Amino acid sequence: MRHAPAVRAFFPPDEREAIQDLACQAPESVGWKVTHWSHRSLAQAAGELEYVDSIHSTTVRDILGEVELQPGRFRYWKTTVWDDEAVERTLKILWYYERIDHFWQRGEVILAADEKPNIQVLERKRPIQRMRPGHVELQEFEYIRHGTVILVAGLTVYNGRMWAECLDKNDGEHFRPALCRWLHPYGWAKRIHLILDNWSSHVSEDTTAFFQDLSPRIHVLFTPVNTSWLNQAESLLEAFSERYLRRGSWNSCDQMVQHISESQADYNQRFAHRFQWEWSCRDFQYWLNNTPGLIHCKT
Repeated sequence: MRHAPAVRAFFPPDEREAIQDLACQAPESVGWKVTHWSHRSLAQAAGELEYVDSIHSTTVRDILGEVELQPGRFRYWKTTVWDDEAVERTLKILWYYERIDHFWQRGEVILAADEKPNIQVLERKRPIQRMRPGHVELQEFEYIRHGTVILVAGLTVYNGRMWAECLDKNDGEHFRPALCRWLHPYGWAKRIHLILDNWSSHVSEDTTAFFQDLSPRIHVLFTPVNTSWLNQAESLLEAFSERYLRRGSWNSCDQMVQHISESQADYNQRFAHRFQWEWSCRDFQYWLNNTPGLIHCKT
């Protein structure tokens, strides 16, 4: 009977480093057609390339774990080209974040707004079974679709209070009236500094003319492309969605819309707080000048 070759339990540092280096290479660079490595394929490739005579996939896992390599995981990311305009926009927004109290005391308010489009309205086919001692909450895997909801949310940066409204369409024609309804209670403010991203409803020709008519009392600050993290309203939407939307079951769009309308007051009462913003203009400039791999185009 033919037996599989014995697998060694010990691998010297040079062989371990070779396997770690292999894991950091694209499979196609060594003749493999797979799109990404697994522990099993790395073990096989290491043998074929004669890095080792034989190695088990669990040993590969342990060797990769020494340097925190996880071939089974990945993250999406978007590249921001840091040209002069992007740097200037970022520094300006960070400058305002650093002076929240100063502007508030002089009767000016800093606001931020963001949308969460295409929120799926899902109804579980069976009722949710709440957790009990020894058992986690159970949700039916199958669901019924009831369409989608478009949520626009605003943040008062000074105190973290939110405003929310659902739109029939995610365009400038619906965004502008909603924005007016949000800004109306701030009639007392000498000036409003409004942070927005570059969504089409924010930068359309009609919306641009709308902001020009409201200038200089309404001062709009646009984030650079692909830097939505600069808009604190995005953090607000994540916090609100985690607490009030994520594990819900809805029998209609109207039910979700009503829930959102009622929940913003609850959020403001229980959870609203100023976001602790750690990045300053100095931090950003240091990161920009000292982080390898960034696309920084100076003109």
